[in-house]
Amino acid sequence: MKSYRTDEQTHQNVSTDTFDLLYKQYVKKVFQKCLSMTKDSDTAQDYTQEIFLKAFTKLNSFQSRSTFSTWLFSITHNYCLDQLRINSRYVLEDLSDDLVSQLKETEYQQSADYKLQQLENLLAQLSAEEVMLLRLKHEQNMSVKELSKHYQLTESAVKMRLKRSRDKLIAIYTAQQTAS
Repeated sequence: MKSYRTDEQTHQNVSTDTFDLLYKQYVKKVFQKCLSMTKDSDTAQDYTQEIFLKAFTKLNSFQSRSTFSTWLFSITHNYCLDQLRINSRYVLEDLSDDLVSQLKETEYQQSADYKLQQLENLLAQLSAEEVMLLRLKHEQNMSVKELSKHYQLTESAVKMRLKRSRDKLIAIYTAQQTAS
């Protein structure tokens, strides 16, 4: 028994077969047009595929007022312009080296500020005398000898107080880290 195709099926098959031939004939030219407008091979390839999909769905609207190539190139030109216009709204560019450097510096500064704040919080848990001794030694760069004169203590007593203050600070820090 013979199977008969409907007119729609025949039209679809003829259209598909015809479109395959047209695709093979014009794909390189459409790609070149897209490439000349986008200056990017991958983008041109994507646009070419989109254009042929669009042309295939609009094939029934082709009215032979011009040649197929003119119609197809008109679609190509307009599609590329539309995409370039859309993409120009969202300009992406690489960050300049100066900006990257500034961002890294800002990140470093924020990190340093955070660390200083943590240290201040730790120091707040020491006695005023311990904090003063540590600040004079590490911020004012006073030598052990200068500290011993300032506090009227022996150098070994100053060294011991510095060590105990640092150990206490480390113990507070370690306890906080363990708790979190």
